[in-house]
Amino acid sequence: MPDTARLTPEEAAFHARYDSERTSLELACALHVARLQALLAAAGDIEIAKIEGRVKDRDECLRKFARKYRAALEESGAPYQIWEHITDLIGVRVVCLYEDELPKVARIVREYFDVIDVTDKTSAMQGTESAFGYKGLHLDLRLKPSKALAQPLPEHAGAPFELQVRTIIQDAWSVLDHRIKYKKSIPPELKRRINVLSALFELADREFRQIRDATEAELRRAGEESDEAETAPAASPATQLNAFSFLRIAQHFFPEHEFDPVRVDQFVDEIHGWAPALTRAQFNGLMRETVGTVKRYRQHYERVNPQGSFNAFTMVRHCLYLKDRTVFRRALRNSARDAFETWLQAETL
Repeated sequence: MPDTARLTPEEAAFHARYDSERTSLELACALHVARLQALLAAAGDIEIAKIEGRVKDRDECLRKFARKYRAALEESGAPYQIWEHITDLIGVRVVCLYEDELPKVARIVREYFDVIDVTDKTSAMQGTESAFGYKGLHLDLRLKPSKALAQPLPEHAGAPFELQVRTIIQDAWSVLDHRIKYKKSIPPELKRRINVLSALFELADREFRQIRDATEAELRRAGEESDEAETAPAASPATQLNAFSFLRIAQHFFPEHEFDPVRVDQFVDEIHGWAPALTRAQFNGLMRETVGTVKRYRQHYERVNPQGSFNAFTMVRHCLYLKDRTVFRRALRNSARDAFETWLQAETL
């Protein structure tokens, strides 16, 4: 517990107001978090790792005030209230996957909030070789009056708050950066080492974004190759089936199915184990040849086993087996293989 006898009158007044209004601050914080979650989810094209909020600790507020404002205010001799100088009592953090999503978040929040101030810590540190530390985007926001009238709001919901927008990498660096002590007095050799580490984090951010872009380009290329394969001459060079071309073909046959990337990777790896030389064109051809039969079998299976599962991956396994029972024998378990063969024999009678 703080020693209230040692508090200045201004600090005591801040303590009293903070304690009386903490609950309403928490409600306003939760409202901002929920609103941002809805806004960014509606955008649809931003991958968010997390959105979280907090009400700034009371003693942390006092330390910030003492560091930034107290000396000048006391030097002026004018009366002051600490509460008026703490603009980030409520703080919300949006953590994105990729660095190019930060300005997208800023653009979206401008539609709902008035922007009081913007601090781009990444730009501020660029070109400063001796600088190291946290990078990200900070916005001081206030709910637009037109939005505030739309519904009953708790106290403080219309007050300014701080929004931090960062990537996962920037968020991780921020946590580590705060553990580095005595940064202003740190020896030059340690500063160089920290700068190297900071540069590696920055490189990781850039590489993750470029890998995302390259992956999306591969998916587009796989789609183009699939389209070209329809009209390509027989002498065209064969392309081995990979995760991208598998996904393109599978999405064509099963557009309603959401294909998890991890499962796609694992499944294509399995296919390579059974048929290493299988090409994209061969896989597309065997699916076209067998999927009609397998769809009829799925209808039969679901009638007989109403609680059973027969998803798109299961469909592909049966298509592979139906095309070549020897090469793709391991695509089905013994029980699934026996049930499928029994149905096939009954179909031919």
